[in-house]
Amino acid sequence: MTYCVGISLDEGILMVADTRTNAGIDRVSTFPKLFTFESPGERAIMLSTSGNLATSQRILNILKQQVTRKEEKTIYSCDSIFQLAELIGGLLVETVYHYRDTNPDSHVNFSCEFLLGGQIRGQVQELYHIYPEGNFISSTRDTPFFQIGESKYGKPILDRIIRMDTDLNRAMKCALISFDSTMHSNLSVGMPLDMVVYRKDTFSVKLERLQAEDPYILKLHKAWGGGLKSLFDQLP
Repeated sequence: MTYCVGISLDEGILMVADTRTNAGIDRVSTFPKLFTFESPGERAIMLSTSGNLATSQRILNILKQQVTRKEEKTIYSCDSIFQLAELIGGLLVETVYHYRDTNPDSHVNFSCEFLLGGQIRGQVQELYHIYPEGNFISSTRDTPFFQIGESKYGKPILDRIIRMDTDLNRAMKCALISFDSTMHSNLSVGMPLDMVVYRKDTFSVKLERLQAEDPYILKLHKAWGGGLKSLFDQLP
């Protein structure tokens, strides 16, 4: 299991993903699930994934190979984020069928899903949720964030705080609290966390990794937990 959040705001886009994967309680590993693609001054792309790790890794490798082979349609040549969502959705369907055909008697769930965000020069920023079937939806002013993976524990805080006019710093704090709540209730989601904060029209992305011992993470965890207990004690 994993947990990823993508938030599209007036100021830009925020993405956070955990790095824990497991195939049983004695097979816990750390793998990145948030990736960035940048062409300075021209485009900035963020991609996070949840679900079958082999499926998502195959798709990511194909995306990179398309660039190396200088194919006509790549993550750097698509004319829009919408066109890129169609490219990834098509690769997702093709990969799932590939593994199912190769393993017809397997009961493994080969599906995965993606959050795709970014901006291409001359266009507005966009955020998409790409489903396991390859179809996708775009965020709106009414629904400015998407979650994939273990979403239920972190959703209440996002619902109460996130709006399109929420500033990126406030959204980052909200997203990290969302992860804190999720990790408290589900051991299949865990540190470290990968995070990207993209400011609109900068066409520059930088991925940051937050470790469990990060001073801000520890401070946020203590303040949030203590604040909830204090508020509960004050309730009539």
